[in-house]
Amino acid sequence: MAVAKLRLFPHSLCGGFLGRRSCSSGGARANLSPAKKSLALVKRRTRSDSEFDLEAYAQVLVEQTNHSTENRAIEVDWDAAAHVPVMLGEVLQMIRAHPELQFYLGLDVDPKALDMARVRIDATTDCSSMELSLRHGNFRSLKQILGTFELIESVDGILMDLGISSMQVNNPERGFSVLEDGPLDMRMNPHVRSCVIFNESCQATLKAEDILNSWPEAEVGRILREYGEESNWRLLQKKIVSARLCGGLHSTKELADLVRSTCPPFKGRQGWIKTATRVFQALRIAVNDELESLKVTLDEAFDSLASGGRLAVISFHSLEDRIVKQSFLSIINNGEGLEKADLDVSESWSKARVLGRRGLVLTKRPITPSDEEVKVNPRCRSAKLRVVQKI
Repeated sequence: MAVAKLRLFPHSLCGGFLGRRSCSSGGARANLSPAKKSLALVKRRTRSDSEFDLEAYAQVLVEQTNHSTENRAIEVDWDAAAHVPVMLGEVLQMIRAHPELQFYLGLDVDPKALDMARVRIDATTDCSSMELSLRHGNFRSLKQILGTFELIESVDGILMDLGISSMQVNNPERGFSVLEDGPLDMRMNPHVRSCVIFNESCQATLKAEDILNSWPEAEVGRILREYGEESNWRLLQKKIVSARLCGGLHSTKELADLVRSTCPPFKGRQGWIKTATRVFQALRIAVNDELESLKVTLDEAFDSLASGGRLAVISFHSLEDRIVKQSFLSIINNGEGLEKADLDVSESWSKARVLGRRGLVLTKRPITPSDEEVKVNPRCRSAKLRVVQKI
């Protein structure tokens, strides 16, 4: 049977890509349970030491906002830029290390992001000799989508870029922005579009407005507590439910004003904005069922890898990173013990590894953006990259 070749491409183009090629102290940990020992192995992070590629970032802005690359101290115009990829240099480093990868599949749940990806790919001459396919869908439908390709039984590389992009945050109509007025939507896929693959509609119907105005009070509190990690969730829960007596909440400004009314004045503008950001995050996660989708996806993605294949995930908040960290350990462990892997590390980003029966965690500590990248792109500061390899 003929074998398709897949190549990973930068995550600046699409939400995720799949690739295929041809066929602290030991004494302190001693008293910990096996589960806690496993978590202790991946507790800290490693700041990326990859050379920051300013040219690559500048090129992204040229394509999106017509900025000039002559100014080496380039500053990102967030209002104009649709999306600036996070950890672009690290992702490109992984891709360029495997020139044998030739065909790639891109997935995104947001139809607009997918349309933008098509335009950018069509304009990229480097893609002219590559076989590629873009599909509209959620990561959790990975196996179903792969099943539509007759010659693909497994893949050699998967990159998952989680969270939302500047393109989505900067559009008030999407409902993600704390500082701009818009509808309380927050759906990653707000458009009516049929999925021919599954013969069903991919349009999400639940909105943040529905949760705020009609869900049980206890459930609203749970969302704020668990998904937003908000300490003041009880007061916010009470205020949200009370607002229903006056017609409910129907815009992002109304929700932001409600949050501001619960924050002490002495904390200033940044105090209420941080709280509002956590509240908006909690609602977005609930609307899109992000955490449950992630748990399902990680297992299916690992199962879809060929022997030696890698799964890389970039997360943007502690809830996502915790799931990725624990899932990777569970996947490679499969009920057995873990150990540090003192193997020959040829890739500079893989400082230390954790070995299990089924796989190898290549990032004992998550890789985070370099100091130079954080200065250019402040929105990347919370990003964490973790990679696991199937044995």
